[in-house]
Amino acid sequence: MRLADVFKIGIGPSSSHTVGPMRAAERFVSLLGERQNAVARIQVDLFGSLALTGRGHGTDRAVLLGLAGYAPDTVEQHIIAALPDAVAVDRTLLLPCGAAIAFDPATDIVFNRGTSLPYHPNGLRFSAFDRSGDVLHSAEYFSIGGGAVEGEGFESLRRSEDIPYPFTSAEELLAIADAAGLKLWEVVQANECAFVSREALAGELSAIWRTMDEAAERGLHTEGILPGGLNVRRRAPRLYAKYLARAENQSLDAMDYLNVIAIAVNEENAAGGRVVTAPTNGAAGIIPAVVRYYRDYIPDANSAGIERCLLTAAAVGMLYKRNASISGAEVGCQGEVGVACSMAAAGLVAAMHGTNAQMEHAAEIAMEHNLGMTCDPIGGLVQIPCIERNAIGAVKAIQAVRMAMSEEEHKVSLDQVIAVMYQTGLDMQSKYKETSLGGLAVSVVEC
Repeated sequence: MRLADVFKIGIGPSSSHTVGPMRAAERFVSLLGERQNAVARIQVDLFGSLALTGRGHGTDRAVLLGLAGYAPDTVEQHIIAALPDAVAVDRTLLLPCGAAIAFDPATDIVFNRGTSLPYHPNGLRFSAFDRSGDVLHSAEYFSIGGGAVEGEGFESLRRSEDIPYPFTSAEELLAIADAAGLKLWEVVQANECAFVSREALAGELSAIWRTMDEAAERGLHTEGILPGGLNVRRRAPRLYAKYLARAENQSLDAMDYLNVIAIAVNEENAAGGRVVTAPTNGAAGIIPAVVRYYRDYIPDANSAGIERCLLTAAAVGMLYKRNASISGAEVGCQGEVGVACSMAAAGLVAAMHGTNAQMEHAAEIAMEHNLGMTCDPIGGLVQIPCIERNAIGAVKAIQAVRMAMSEEEHKVSLDQVIAVMYQTGLDMQSKYKETSLGGLAVSVVEC
């Protein structure tokens, strides 16, 4: 598992419901190759959570963009806004080969509510038909969280790789680092450099952080109402103005700063802007908020510290992806906000030159106090309570760091809390796992 399996540059509002389906659609149509010219119709079937909350998460618009050949990390903003509306009006879709096919999103994208595919609740099926109505090709994909996809044309995240320091648990990671005399972030760095040069890796990390930081800046300065029908007004610009207007050195300035950055990023995500899955879009504001806290509030902060933070956060994210889940549809919001909080806490310890034991401890504390968090977005939109949860998650991460760096001794290991999180998610009723069938989604019907 690699850095890019944890941090993906994409578009909002959801990594599992927007980025993943868009990547799956783009891959499906690319695998058709020259057979694109023989396609007369494509049908997209959405299942499980994708069917239940796909409209609010923009899944239908995402698959249109993917079938047109666009990828979430490179598609331009004006295309995101214009193409799905044009297809809905013209009922025509232009495939990457240049061929135009009849496509009516109202009938050719089928929301199979109440039906799930085996393996994962975020399932979708693409079927391409020729002019005689025969199936040219059909494939099923699973958007397993964080923009990652399993299915035809995608490698499994659980593949074994030829890397110098393979690890499958926090215990192994700590032992490897101790034996080699390395910090956790150096283990990840060495593994990445089995595939790319040190300079290329630095470029990847720079692009990840630049995208995070740019999302925060856009969110801090963009007014308006978020799309989707809840009429949620962007708060970050007002909160930021209040933060800037206050006298210096107020006691909770740092916490207010964390709040506003996390909210700014997730308002950008909710608006369909470009963010980084960290490890998901729904939790994309926590790590940027914590990194900016490090940059702007910690003495002697520098770009090397940001690299240490991202590499260490990636190590923790890999553990959750390998041994549990980061999908809200599979384990609830503990797998999104909880994991992001855990990643951010470990990363901040690394940025502040903490020990490996303190990194593991901080990650454990952060998740321990997010266990059982449901995923119950109102209206299927990544807005309420998702945006505020990022702010609270960022504050929790700082608290976890302060506790871990003051006392390394602890009874519960990171591996244990990962296992508990996963089992808790499996035990959680499906109505509390990104279906909008329970919790706040049904208790608060008007906002």
